[in-house]
Amino acid sequence: MREPRFWSREVDPKSREAAPLLRFLLTPLAAIYAGTTRRKISKADPLKVDPVVICVGNLTAGGVGKSPVVAALRHQIRQTHGLRVATLSRGYKGRLKGPLRVDPANHSAADVGDEPLMLARRGEAWIGADRAAAGEAMAADGVEVIIMDDGHQNPGLFKDFTFVVVDSEAGFGNGFVIPKGPLRERIEDGLTRANAIILMGDATPPEELNRASVPIIKGTIVAAQRPPEGKYVAFAGIGRPEKFFDTLSTLGVETCDAVPFPDHHTYSAADLKYLRRLADDHQATLITTDKDLTRLSADQASSILSLPIEVQFEPQEQLDKLIADVIKSASNG
Repeated sequence: MREPRFWSREVDPKSREAAPLLRFLLTPLAAIYAGTTRRKISKADPLKVDPVVICVGNLTAGGVGKSPVVAALRHQIRQTHGLRVATLSRGYKGRLKGPLRVDPANHSAADVGDEPLMLARRGEAWIGADRAAAGEAMAADGVEVIIMDDGHQNPGLFKDFTFVVVDSEAGFGNGFVIPKGPLRERIEDGLTRANAIILMGDATPPEELNRASVPIIKGTIVAAQRPPEGKYVAFAGIGRPEKFFDTLSTLGVETCDAVPFPDHHTYSAADLKYLRRLADDHQATLITTDKDLTRLSADQASSILSLPIEVQFEPQEQLDKLIADVIKSASNG
Protein backbone atom coordinates (compact mmCIF):
# COMPACT_ATOMS: atom_id res chain seq x y z
CA MET A 1 0.00 0.00 0.00
CA ARG A 2 1.24 3.47 -0.88
CA GLU A 3 0.23 6.32 1.37
CA PRO A 4 -2.14 8.90 -0.18
CA ARG A 5 -0.41 12.20 -0.89
CA PHE A 6 -2.76 14.08 1.42
CA TRP A 7 -1.45 12.05 4.39
CA SER A 8 1.86 13.91 4.21
CA ARG A 9 2.72 16.58 6.74
CA GLU A 10 3.87 18.73 3.83
CA VAL A 11 0.21 19.62 3.42
CA ASP A 12 -0.33 22.84 5.34
CA PRO A 13 -2.83 21.92 8.11
CA LYS A 14 -4.05 25.52 8.22
CA SER A 15 -4.85 25.91 4.55
CA ARG A 16 -6.54 22.50 4.10
CA GLU A 17 -6.13 22.97 0.35
CA ALA A 18 -5.21 19.40 -0.55
CA ALA A 19 -8.10 16.99 -1.19
CA PRO A 20 -10.56 19.03 0.95
CA LEU A 21 -13.68 17.17 -0.17
CA LEU A 22 -12.13 13.74 0.28
CA ARG A 23 -10.84 14.61 3.74
CA PHE A 24 -14.26 15.99 4.68
CA LEU A 25 -15.89 12.74 3.60
CA LEU A 26 -13.35 10.68 5.55
CA THR A 27 -13.79 12.62 8.79
CA PRO A 28 -16.57 10.39 10.22
CA LEU A 29 -14.58 7.24 9.45
CA ALA A 30 -11.50 8.71 11.13
CA ALA A 31 -13.57 9.55 14.22
CA ILE A 32 -14.90 5.98 14.36
CA TYR A 33 -11.40 4.54 13.96
CA ALA A 34 -9.97 6.75 16.71
CA GLY A 35 -12.89 6.07 19.04
CA THR A 36 -12.69 2.32 18.54
CA THR A 37 -8.96 2.27 19.30
CA ARG A 38 -9.41 4.43 22.39
CA ARG A 39 -12.20 2.25 23.80
CA LYS A 40 -10.30 -0.98 23.07
CA ILE A 41 -7.28 0.24 25.01
CA SER A 42 -9.22 1.79 27.90
CA LYS A 43 -11.36 -1.33 28.49
CA ALA A 44 -8.57 -3.89 28.13
CA ASP A 45 -7.15 -6.00 30.94
CA PRO A 46 -3.58 -6.69 29.75
CA LEU A 47 -1.97 -9.98 30.74
CA LYS A 48 1.08 -9.61 33.01
CA VAL A 49 3.80 -12.18 32.33
CA ASP A 50 7.07 -12.88 34.15
CA PRO A 51 9.44 -11.64 31.42
CA VAL A 52 10.12 -7.92 31.21
CA VAL A 53 8.06 -6.56 28.29
CA ILE A 54 9.45 -3.60 26.36
CA CYS A 55 7.30 -2.33 23.50
CA VAL A 56 8.71 -0.51 20.48
CA GLY A 57 5.73 1.05 18.73
CA ASN A 58 4.66 4.04 16.72
CA LEU A 59 1.62 6.19 16.05
CA THR A 60 1.47 6.06 12.26
CA ALA A 61 0.98 3.58 9.47
CA GLY A 62 4.10 3.03 7.41
CA GLY A 63 7.76 2.54 8.20
CA VAL A 64 9.51 4.61 10.85
CA GLY A 65 12.45 2.29 11.53
CA LYS A 66 11.00 0.20 14.36
CA SER A 67 12.57 -3.13 13.39
CA PRO A 68 16.19 -1.86 13.37
CA VAL A 69 15.50 -0.25 16.75
CA VAL A 70 14.11 -3.55 18.05
CA ALA A 71 17.19 -5.41 16.83
CA ALA A 72 19.51 -2.85 18.42
CA LEU A 73 17.74 -3.01 21.78
CA ARG A 74 17.77 -6.80 21.74
CA HIS A 75 21.51 -6.82 21.09
CA GLN A 76 22.18 -4.21 23.77
CA ILE A 77 20.19 -6.01 26.47
CA ARG A 78 21.73 -9.36 25.63
CA GLN A 79 25.27 -7.95 25.67
CA THR A 80 24.90 -5.66 28.68
CA HIS A 81 22.63 -7.63 30.98
CA GLY A 82 23.30 -11.20 29.86
CA LEU A 83 19.59 -12.00 29.71
CA ARG A 84 17.73 -14.19 27.25
CA VAL A 85 15.91 -11.61 25.17
CA ALA A 86 13.63 -12.25 22.20
CA THR A 87 11.50 -10.15 19.90
CA LEU A 88 7.76 -10.61 19.48
CA SER A 89 6.03 -9.63 16.23
CA ARG A 90 2.53 -10.13 14.92
CA GLY A 91 3.84 -11.90 11.84
CA TYR A 92 2.19 -9.56 9.33
CA LYS A 93 1.44 -11.24 5.99
CA GLY A 94 2.64 -14.61 7.29
CA ARG A 95 0.35 -17.63 7.03
CA LEU A 96 1.32 -18.94 10.49
CA LYS A 97 -0.36 -17.28 13.46
CA GLY A 98 1.77 -18.71 16.28
CA PRO A 99 2.76 -18.43 18.95
CA LEU A 100 6.01 -19.92 17.72
CA ARG A 101 9.73 -19.29 17.67
CA VAL A 102 10.92 -18.31 14.20
CA ASP A 103 13.45 -20.71 12.68
CA PRO A 104 15.29 -19.16 9.69
CA ALA A 105 16.30 -22.63 8.53
CA ASN A 106 12.71 -23.82 8.24
CA HIS A 107 10.49 -20.75 7.98
CA SER A 108 10.05 -18.38 5.05
CA ALA A 109 8.72 -14.83 4.91
CA ALA A 110 5.48 -16.30 3.58
CA ASP A 111 5.26 -18.36 6.80
CA VAL A 112 6.07 -15.77 9.44
CA GLY A 113 6.40 -12.38 7.73
CA ASP A 114 9.51 -10.59 6.48
CA GLU A 115 10.39 -8.58 9.60
CA PRO A 116 10.30 -11.52 12.06
CA LEU A 117 12.41 -13.60 9.67
CA MET A 118 14.91 -10.76 9.35
CA LEU A 119 15.07 -10.43 13.14
CA ALA A 120 15.48 -14.20 13.57
CA ARG A 121 18.60 -14.20 11.41
CA ARG A 122 20.43 -12.16 14.06
CA GLY A 123 18.84 -13.35 17.29
CA GLU A 124 15.81 -14.95 18.89
CA ALA A 125 12.46 -13.94 17.40
CA TRP A 126 8.87 -15.09 17.95
CA ILE A 127 5.54 -14.37 16.30
CA GLY A 128 2.04 -14.41 17.70
CA ALA A 129 -1.14 -12.87 16.39
CA ASP A 130 -2.45 -13.18 19.96
CA ARG A 131 0.15 -11.19 21.89
CA ALA A 132 -1.01 -12.44 25.30
CA ALA A 133 -0.80 -16.09 24.24
CA ALA A 134 2.61 -15.43 22.71
CA GLY A 135 3.81 -13.79 25.92
CA GLU A 136 2.74 -16.83 27.91
CA ALA A 137 4.47 -19.19 25.49
CA MET A 138 7.70 -17.18 25.59
CA ALA A 139 7.60 -17.08 29.39
CA ALA A 140 7.08 -20.85 29.54
CA ASP A 141 10.06 -21.32 27.22
CA GLY A 142 12.36 -19.31 29.48
CA VAL A 143 12.57 -15.95 27.72
CA GLU A 144 13.54 -13.26 30.23
CA VAL A 145 12.95 -10.09 28.21
CA ILE A 146 10.36 -9.63 25.46
CA ILE A 147 10.76 -6.79 22.99
CA MET A 148 7.53 -6.19 21.13
CA ASP A 149 8.05 -5.10 17.54
CA ASP A 150 4.96 -2.89 17.20
CA GLY A 151 1.98 -3.35 19.50
CA HIS A 152 1.57 0.12 21.04
CA GLN A 153 -2.12 -0.03 20.12
CA ASN A 154 -2.45 -3.70 21.10
CA PRO A 155 -3.44 -3.96 24.78
CA GLY A 156 -3.30 -7.76 25.10
CA LEU A 157 0.05 -7.90 26.89
CA PHE A 158 1.09 -5.72 29.82
CA LYS A 159 4.05 -3.50 28.91
CA ASP A 160 6.68 -2.59 31.49
CA PHE A 161 8.06 0.14 29.22
CA THR A 162 7.09 1.62 25.88
CA PHE A 163 9.26 3.41 23.33
CA VAL A 164 7.38 5.32 20.62
CA VAL A 165 9.45 5.67 17.45
CA VAL A 166 8.92 8.83 15.40
CA ASP A 167 10.40 9.54 11.98
CA SER A 168 11.61 13.15 12.09
CA GLU A 169 10.98 13.68 8.37
CA ALA A 170 7.50 12.16 8.09
CA GLY A 171 6.45 13.20 11.58
CA PHE A 172 2.78 12.52 12.21
CA GLY A 173 1.79 13.29 8.64
CA ASN A 174 -1.17 15.64 8.29
CA GLY A 175 -2.14 14.99 11.92
CA PHE A 176 -5.31 13.01 11.20
CA VAL A 177 -6.34 9.47 12.05
CA ILE A 178 -6.76 6.69 9.45
CA PRO A 179 -8.22 6.92 6.80
CA LYS A 180 -8.10 10.73 6.83
CA GLY A 181 -4.42 10.61 7.72
CA PRO A 182 -1.69 8.16 8.73
CA LEU A 183 -2.30 8.13 12.50
CA ARG A 184 -3.32 4.89 14.22
CA GLU A 185 -4.66 6.96 17.11
CA ARG A 186 -4.70 10.57 18.24
CA ILE A 187 -1.24 11.94 18.94
CA GLU A 188 -2.04 12.99 22.50
CA ASP A 189 -3.47 9.55 23.31
CA GLY A 190 -0.46 7.69 21.95
CA LEU A 191 2.20 9.92 23.52
CA THR A 192 0.46 9.80 26.91
CA ARG A 193 1.11 6.04 27.10
CA ALA A 194 4.77 6.35 26.03
CA ASN A 195 7.65 6.17 28.51
CA ALA A 196 10.22 7.50 26.03
CA ILE A 197 10.45 8.60 22.40
CA ILE A 198 13.06 7.51 19.87
CA LEU A 199 13.36 10.18 17.17
CA MET A 200 14.80 8.81 13.93
CA GLY A 201 16.59 11.01 11.41
CA ASP A 202 17.97 14.53 11.26
CA ALA A 203 14.97 16.50 9.96
CA THR A 204 13.16 19.08 12.07
CA PRO A 205 11.11 17.14 14.64
CA PRO A 206 7.31 17.49 14.55
CA GLU A 207 6.19 20.33 16.78
CA GLU A 208 3.96 17.98 18.80
CA LEU A 209 7.11 16.59 20.43
CA ASN A 210 7.82 20.00 21.96
CA ARG A 211 5.06 19.21 24.45
CA ALA A 212 6.30 15.71 25.23
CA SER A 213 7.06 15.13 28.91
CA VAL A 214 9.15 11.98 28.41
CA PRO A 215 12.81 11.51 27.41
CA ILE A 216 13.62 11.82 23.70
CA ILE A 217 16.46 9.68 22.37
CA LYS A 218 17.90 10.34 18.92
CA GLY A 219 18.28 7.30 16.68
CA THR A 220 20.41 7.24 13.55
CA ILE A 221 20.46 4.42 11.01
CA VAL A 222 23.96 3.64 9.79
CA ALA A 223 25.37 0.98 7.51
CA ALA A 224 27.02 -1.91 9.34
CA GLN A 225 29.42 -2.18 6.40
CA ARG A 226 29.93 -0.35 3.13
CA PRO A 227 29.18 -2.20 -0.12
CA PRO A 228 32.15 -3.03 -2.35
CA GLU A 229 33.15 -0.40 -4.89
CA GLY A 230 31.12 -0.48 -8.08
CA LYS A 231 27.90 0.65 -9.69
CA TYR A 232 24.54 -0.36 -8.25
CA VAL A 233 20.83 -0.43 -9.05
CA ALA A 234 18.92 -0.17 -5.79
CA PHE A 235 15.42 -1.40 -5.05
CA ALA A 236 13.35 -1.57 -1.88
CA GLY A 237 9.86 -2.51 -0.78
CA ILE A 238 9.77 -0.94 2.68
CA GLY A 239 7.66 1.74 4.34
CA ARG A 240 9.78 4.57 2.95
CA PRO A 241 12.13 3.27 0.22
CA GLU A 242 13.73 6.69 -0.19
CA LYS A 243 15.35 6.29 3.24
CA PHE A 244 17.29 3.30 1.91
CA PHE A 245 18.26 5.17 -1.24
CA ASP A 246 19.38 8.17 0.85
CA THR A 247 21.55 5.88 3.00
CA LEU A 248 23.33 4.61 -0.09
CA SER A 249 23.85 8.18 -1.27
CA THR A 250 25.26 9.19 2.13
CA LEU A 251 27.73 6.31 1.88
CA GLY A 252 28.86 7.59 -1.50
CA VAL A 253 27.63 4.47 -3.27
CA GLU A 254 27.32 5.00 -7.03
CA THR A 255 23.61 4.32 -7.63
CA CYS A 256 22.61 4.31 -11.30
CA ASP A 257 18.91 3.85 -10.60
CA ALA A 258 16.57 3.37 -7.65
CA VAL A 259 13.29 1.46 -7.88
CA PRO A 260 10.70 1.74 -5.07
CA PHE A 261 8.09 -0.94 -4.33
CA PRO A 262 5.23 -1.00 -1.79
CA ASP A 263 6.01 -2.11 1.76
CA HIS A 264 6.14 -5.92 2.20
CA HIS A 265 6.02 -6.32 -1.60
CA THR A 266 6.13 -9.90 -2.87
CA TYR A 267 8.54 -9.94 -5.79
CA SER A 268 7.36 -11.70 -8.92
CA ALA A 269 9.45 -13.28 -11.64
CA ALA A 270 8.57 -10.28 -13.81
CA ASP A 271 9.84 -7.87 -11.12
CA LEU A 272 13.18 -9.65 -10.90
CA LYS A 273 13.47 -9.88 -14.69
CA TYR A 274 12.93 -6.13 -14.96
CA LEU A 275 15.44 -5.36 -12.18
CA ARG A 276 18.11 -7.64 -13.66
CA ARG A 277 17.65 -6.11 -17.11
CA LEU A 278 18.00 -2.65 -15.56
CA ALA A 279 21.20 -3.70 -13.81
CA ASP A 280 22.56 -5.23 -17.00
CA ASP A 281 21.84 -2.03 -18.91
CA HIS A 282 23.90 -0.08 -16.39
CA GLN A 283 26.48 -2.83 -15.97
CA ALA A 284 25.67 -2.63 -12.28
CA THR A 285 24.90 -4.89 -9.31
CA LEU A 286 21.48 -5.09 -7.66
CA ILE A 287 21.33 -4.02 -4.02
CA THR A 288 18.42 -4.03 -1.59
CA THR A 289 17.59 -4.13 2.13
CA ASP A 290 17.93 -7.08 4.49
CA LYS A 291 14.15 -7.00 4.88
CA ASP A 292 13.58 -7.26 1.13
CA LEU A 293 16.10 -10.07 0.87
CA THR A 294 13.97 -12.24 3.19
CA ARG A 295 11.16 -12.11 0.61
CA LEU A 296 13.36 -13.48 -2.16
CA SER A 297 13.95 -17.15 -2.83
CA ALA A 298 17.50 -18.44 -3.00
CA ASP A 299 17.36 -18.33 -6.80
CA GLN A 300 15.91 -14.82 -6.84
CA ALA A 301 18.51 -13.57 -4.36
CA SER A 302 21.39 -14.88 -6.43
CA SER A 303 23.93 -12.10 -7.11
CA ILE A 304 21.83 -9.52 -5.21
CA LEU A 305 23.59 -7.72 -2.36
CA SER A 306 21.91 -6.34 0.73
CA LEU A 307 22.95 -3.46 2.96
CA PRO A 308 23.03 -4.46 6.65
CA ILE A 309 22.14 -1.56 8.93
CA GLU A 310 22.18 -0.79 12.63
CA VAL A 311 20.93 2.00 14.86
CA GLN A 312 23.10 4.29 16.94
CA PHE A 313 21.49 6.12 19.86
CA GLU A 314 22.27 9.50 21.39
CA PRO A 315 22.68 9.99 24.26
CA GLN A 316 23.51 6.29 24.64
CA GLU A 317 24.00 6.70 28.38
CA GLN A 318 20.42 7.89 28.85
CA LEU A 319 19.07 4.91 26.92
CA ASP A 320 21.27 2.53 28.94
CA LYS A 321 19.85 3.93 32.19
CA LEU A 322 16.25 3.72 31.00
CA ILE A 323 16.69 0.05 30.11
CA ALA A 324 18.60 -0.79 33.29
CA ASP A 325 15.93 0.89 35.42
CA VAL A 326 13.03 -0.92 33.79
CA ILE A 327 14.77 -4.31 34.06
CA LYS A 328 15.56 -3.67 37.72
CA SER A 329 12.07 -2.39 38.50
CA ALA A 330 10.33 -5.26 36.73
CA SER A 331 12.59 -7.83 38.39
CA ASN A 332 11.89 -6.39 41.85
CA GLY A 333 8.18 -6.09 41.13
